[in-house]
Amino acid sequence: MSEGTAVSKENTEELVALAAEAYVYGSPLVHGLSAVEDFMHTGFGPLPPTPFNHFAHSAQLGFPYTHFVPVDNDTVHSIAHLDLSGGPVVLHVPDTGGAYYVLQFVDAWTNNFAYVGRRATGTGAGDWLVVPPGWSGSVPDGVRGVIDAPTSVVSVIGRNACNGPDDLERVRALQAQFALTHLEPGAHRTGLPAPDPDVPEPLRFFEQLRVWMADFPPSAGDQAYQDRFQPLELLEEGPSPYVSADPSLVHALTEGLARGRARVEEASRPAAARGGWEMDPHLFDYNLDWHGIGAIDSPEWRITDREASYPARAVAARTALWGSHGYEAVYAHTVRDADGEQLNGTHSYVLRFERQPPVEAFWSVTMYGLPDDRLVENPAARYSIGDRTPGLVHGVDGSLTIHIQRERPAAPDAAANWLPAPDGDFRPVLGLYAPGPEILDGTYEIPAVERSGER
Repeated sequence: MSEGTAVSKENTEELVALAAEAYVYGSPLVHGLSAVEDFMHTGFGPLPPTPFNHFAHSAQLGFPYTHFVPVDNDTVHSIAHLDLSGGPVVLHVPDTGGAYYVLQFVDAWTNNFAYVGRRATGTGAGDWLVVPPGWSGSVPDGVRGVIDAPTSVVSVIGRNACNGPDDLERVRALQAQFALTHLEPGAHRTGLPAPDPDVPEPLRFFEQLRVWMADFPPSAGDQAYQDRFQPLELLEEGPSPYVSADPSLVHALTEGLARGRARVEEASRPAAARGGWEMDPHLFDYNLDWHGIGAIDSPEWRITDREASYPARAVAARTALWGSHGYEAVYAHTVRDADGEQLNGTHSYVLRFERQPPVEAFWSVTMYGLPDDRLVENPAARYSIGDRTPGLVHGVDGSLTIHIQRERPAAPDAAANWLPAPDGDFRPVLGLYAPGPEILDGTYEIPAVERSGER
């Protein structure tokens, strides 16, 4: 602890409360950058370990043993973490021939600040220049646009739509054409700034936050709020103040971390519901300051209260790290039938769409077994069903009835529309890609899952 800032008993409780606020404010930065660091060393599910400024591509759709939860069965993932400390990076995207894809740009604070893809920029080939904060160089000829990054480290989260295993060859050919090149010579780091290894483990979170806040400063509005944390030594530069911190400060930080973590955990719990589908198109509306290419800058996609944006951001990082804005894709889920009972494979169910979900890209229902939240192994090797599933049988009125149960239905029409369920509890997830206005404003009502007496 720096000289002259010993903590008295009188202000310890104030520091505990401040440390709890610092945890809520800073946990997205620490959680997100820890994931970036882990990705470079150990990979992420089916994606191999990959250094900065290179793409990692999954070579397959999700399957029951994929160790990447929750994995979907609609898209094939690609991820690149960019380091712009040595200068801009040129991103090349291929022509996908009209097929849905998205590259989502996330800054170090987990703000989604730009999108490239079918909804945002179309599906034609092109080059995009991703530049670090404060860059003022010359843009090369032929570049379609400049993506201004709020921080010098950026995560690019890519998803390519895939219409089943037979479509993987097409997707892999597209993945091979995504490319990142340095615009100009420069020194690019090979890892993130390292916290002091001598800091005791109970204070490691705050040491990470201190080091990474200094290297990846937030927007001016957030900086003003961040300055409040000076009494916690979080704004100190140079050697870590936490190596030999005053015991009173150690107590305040450790107790504040526990309170802040509990606050985020409590806010992350889903609300109790009797039935119906739960969906939050506005989970990622905490970005108030950075809206680049493809990001919608309008009041309905921004939280109005800056201080309220911090717990919202913490919950999003805790429950859905690197998820996209609702206008790009949104996911509805349910664990209960129309009567409010837990969905379970001892029963059979129907999900009847009088009118299919209004989307500009596609939709699907994916089955997850509980409590592990993994895709459900089944003899048909069918893990999802949606508007791209071949052979579906529609009613004469255009309706679509999905049959959800363990065994294949006996009736041919029902078997064609079968979504296999596990023996125990399960959770179907309705993925809506480029959802229409009726989805986002709630005027389209997703039908309840109803118990059926037939198998």
